[in-house]
Amino acid sequence: MTFSIVARDGSGPAIRFGVAACSSSPAIAARVAHLRPGVGAAASQNVTDPRLGGRCLDRLAGHGDSERALAEVTAAADHVGYRQLTLLGRTGPGVAYSGSQTLGTHGSASADGVVTAGNMLATEEIPRAMVDAFTAATGELEQRLVTALRAALAAGGEEGPVHSAGVAVVSDVDWWITDLRVDWAEDPVDRLAEVLDVWLPQRDDYVTRGLDPTAAPSYGVPGDR
Repeated sequence: MTFSIVARDGSGPAIRFGVAACSSSPAIAARVAHLRPGVGAAASQNVTDPRLGGRCLDRLAGHGDSERALAEVTAAADHVGYRQLTLLGRTGPGVAYSGSQTLGTHGSASADGVVTAGNMLATEEIPRAMVDAFTAATGELEQRLVTALRAALAAGGEEGPVHSAGVAVVSDVDWWITDLRVDWAEDPVDRLAEVLDVWLPQRDDYVTRGLDPTAAPSYGVPGDR
């Protein structure tokens, strides 16, 4: 009931990680997306156990090996056959796990800096279509992630209609610099793209406000948050 993408952009101290997901279920990004600045990003989906994303990132923070971290988590997790997980660290391609009870047509694909996965898909080609769309896209990481969601829909999407979507990104501060969600709509990816168009021109100003309010553009204007 879900397809997602986990991706990386840049390198060094300002490296960015992002997750985008879409589903027929409500509020998908609240359960699927897991990010940690400077460490990596993960998605936990299918019959979702949100705890597993954080566990993957804990392991990744300890030794930096995505493949090892995912293997450690899946080896210890309860009911792991029902889980679908992806994980991406600071270098190399992402890794994926799909348990034996993953729903419907499912699969994953990866390249350097990106990994995708989905279940209850219309076709097996969708994860690769997402990777290809992301790697070919330009713009901010958030825009490239949403481009991948649109590519998944264009390739057939899920077996049924989708209703929720979200995108989240971390960078070099201790909070998610982008966290946008459409929790129930007939056209969630289009709605998400509209919100992103509003958000991106302001994103960095909100980081500045958090670090140094005196340096923030428009700080103190009535109604400004």
